[in-house]
Amino acid sequence: MSRALPILTVLAGIVVIWYGAAVWMNATWVFDQAERNGQTVTWAEVIPQTMAQARPLLPPPHQVAAEVWKGLFGQAVTSKRSLVYHGFVTVKGTLMGFGLGIVLGVVLAMSIVRFRVMDMSVMPWAIISQTIPIVALAPMILTVSSQLGIDERDVPKAIIAAYLSFFPVLVSMVKGLRSPDQMQLDLLKTYGAGEGATFLKLRLPASMPYFFASLKVAIAASLIGTIVGELPTGAIEGLGARMLIGSQFGEPLIMWAALFVAAIVAGLLIVAVGFVERFARARMGVPA
Repeated sequence: MSRALPILTVLAGIVVIWYGAAVWMNATWVFDQAERNGQTVTWAEVIPQTMAQARPLLPPPHQVAAEVWKGLFGQAVTSKRSLVYHGFVTVKGTLMGFGLGIVLGVVLAMSIVRFRVMDMSVMPWAIISQTIPIVALAPMILTVSSQLGIDERDVPKAIIAAYLSFFPVLVSMVKGLRSPDQMQLDLLKTYGAGEGATFLKLRLPASMPYFFASLKVAIAASLIGTIVGELPTGAIEGLGARMLIGSQFGEPLIMWAALFVAAIVAGLLIVAVGFVERFARARMGVPA
């Protein structure tokens, strides 16, 4: 209970501020309607009306919660209105991009640690690549994919997700593979260990804490990349598509519900990475 109290306190503060902001922002519509009808309203009448608008500027928490519940449990999971269905579409693209990002990040990290020329040439470009806004890059990737005849929308989304997720893996793996000190490396040399044995026995186990820490960042970045990849495609499936539909048709509740489900999905993916981390550490004998 003592550990949960600070979290609940912050959560309660957010809810209070959120309700206050919802009243303040949604009250504009109530006053406008009253003025058009030649009426006057008091705040005692305004507050209830700001809590139940069909298209509020800022939906209050209970409206968002109701929309999330309806999207998750009020529809068949195969329905195009189900947030479970759209969440599955987004998760599929996220995992594809996440896997591609891991492979790319690990391979580049191993090359950078092994070859100085890779460190001097590739690492600066990897850093520069992260300064390009993904919202500007995503349409280019989609256009190039279309020109190459790649019609599957999951592939461009996976590329965008991998673009965001490979960098934290790369940086962390470089740091982890270089973490053994010279004394440890020299000790293995005295035992006649070659580069392969040094990598497997020393560098790889030493890099595991860095690797799994990066995966928790990378999986969240991959989810963001997938959602961004769904926005400029005119897609009708995926959480990004639901956000776009809510924005285009003036349905903020749809947009907010998809946003919260995306946050829930991100949390579940990070928890899943934590389970994999504990399993891998136990198998490799790496301390937690």
